[in-house]
Amino acid sequence: MALGRILRGWGRIGCLGFGGPPAHIAMLREMCVVRERWIDEREFEHAISVTNLLPGPASTQLAIYCAWRLRGLAGAMVGGLAFILPGLILIIALAALFLGSPPDWVIGLGAGAGAVVPAVAVQAALGLIPASWKRAEGRAKWRWFGYVTAGIVSTVLLGAWLVLVLLACGFIEMASQKKLPGWLKPGDRNGASALSPWPLLLAAAGTGGLAALCWTAFKVGALSYGGGFVIIPMMEADAVDRYHWLTAGEFLNAVALGQATPGPVVQTVAVVGYGADGLTGAIIAAVVAFAPSFWFIALGADRFEKLRTNPSPLAFLEGAGPAAIGAILGAAIPLTMALSETWQFFVLAAGAIALLLWHRSVILVIVGGAVAGTAAVLLGATLPA
Repeated sequence: MALGRILRGWGRIGCLGFGGPPAHIAMLREMCVVRERWIDEREFEHAISVTNLLPGPASTQLAIYCAWRLRGLAGAMVGGLAFILPGLILIIALAALFLGSPPDWVIGLGAGAGAVVPAVAVQAALGLIPASWKRAEGRAKWRWFGYVTAGIVSTVLLGAWLVLVLLACGFIEMASQKKLPGWLKPGDRNGASALSPWPLLLAAAGTGGLAALCWTAFKVGALSYGGGFVIIPMMEADAVDRYHWLTAGEFLNAVALGQATPGPVVQTVAVVGYGADGLTGAIIAAVVAFAPSFWFIALGADRFEKLRTNPSPLAFLEGAGPAAIGAILGAAIPLTMALSETWQFFVLAAGAIALLLWHRSVILVIVGGAVAGTAAVLLGATLPA
């Protein structure tokens, strides 16, 4: 398989991949399974299962895996970059526009698009609940409620420490099902050594600056479970509350940009990086956030079948997954509190009706919010603080 062919195919998806993971998966399947028959249906379904077990952006990892399947590590690098870069370049350019000194109508556009983001978060969480609930059996349903509640509460109260709650819920479920891996069992010294870098990473993050930005991006790319939207509360706690790289309104704009541009939602971290340190920060944040996806595929792609049937990661996801759903639901609370003008709440209400009752597409609702915000400002409405 020529690398140029991978570049064209994956680049096309990167340019046209509006709509998040469902759209990315559908486009990859149409190209790799249906049209070109590079991968059979069974292997593609197994790859979806495994990438959902891995932390980080599942659709990005699936795109990298499919390219790896055709041309090894070189294919993975070319395909992954072709998939990521179009949306990433676009969102960095938009970040420069929105975080610079934009005219009033641009501020209104961003404020209107950002106003519907809490409704998008609720819709994303509600869409994940049925399958997650179905996987819980018997007494596990009570634990499921506990994990969801923990996710909601930790998002509102713990902020940047949400990632530790997600990990804890996963390990609790593994212990409940008696499926802890050997390195986590009591008395195993290898487990302690495996966790030893964590205090150093946390201490480095506390110093602020580049180390803090790298830690935030690393959490997004390597420690997030449950879909792209779970990164929102992780990033908000650091970007807005802890390090003040962005205002609450600017963060809403960042999330809206991540939803309205092609490519994975994880690229929103580039806007956070831009707020922290301009173009350099955007590039560093993107590299740190996406690097784990390439690393996971490079090290584990040939072991996908074993991972798919391994009871330990399956049990972990049954704990971390519901907690992630709770975190996404909880994110709607601080996102709503970030709205400052009355007209934004009307835009939010209209967006919620369109998404939750009329089942309109996320992109259409965000564009509608942007148009409403622009119109409101042009008609004399107050700009958000």
